[in-house]
Amino acid sequence: MQNRRPLILASQSPRRRELMTIAGYTFNTITADIDETPLPDEAPGDYTLRMGRMKALAVNNHVPYNALIITSDTTVAYGDELLGKPGDSAEAMATLQKLRGKQHQVYSSITILAKATGEIVQDLAITNLQMRDYTDEEIQDYIDSGDPFDKAGSYAIQHKDFSPVARLEGCYANVMGLPLCHLTRTLRKFGIESTHDVPLACQNANDIVCPVFDEILRK
Repeated sequence: MQNRRPLILASQSPRRRELMTIAGYTFNTITADIDETPLPDEAPGDYTLRMGRMKALAVNNHVPYNALIITSDTTVAYGDELLGKPGDSAEAMATLQKLRGKQHQVYSSITILAKATGEIVQDLAITNLQMRDYTDEEIQDYIDSGDPFDKAGSYAIQHKDFSPVARLEGCYANVMGLPLCHLTRTLRKFGIESTHDVPLACQNANDIVCPVFDEILRK
């Protein structure tokens, strides 16, 4: 059961809010406004952890004294190339063509900042994905749906019609933007437990079978 410290999710993402709710956490939200420009030659994992930390610090002065601030930042990477949200249809097309039939990685950081003490604990989820060999026509139909434009990497793994991912190794919810088992094990360090069976809730909500939750939670 959760303790009485308020949980503040520093995110405007509806997907992260949905996932937090699925996992059984009671929380409020706040928006973090930061400069998301990568540093020169910054590795994807380092960038993702830095963004999460910056988001937590950006809202630290705007939450209750006893709050736990939760942030998650997600990066889609093709090798060392960071793939952000597409600016237009042409960029979305180019990104999805680049990823077609190829492997890439999705990184998500979990950052928890305890305002009262200043303690920061971070975790990092990495999922390897193999994209299917979709056609240009399928890409165009997906772009016409409008779905790619608020998505890093120009796609959503959960989109039923496009369904771009052939297989993955790692956490499915990570690719959606909030790795719930990584969040659960990090919150436990602050004495926070969900009222739900988080792995079961995640699998039921996303209609998946997860082979990695036990390994993640035991670490």
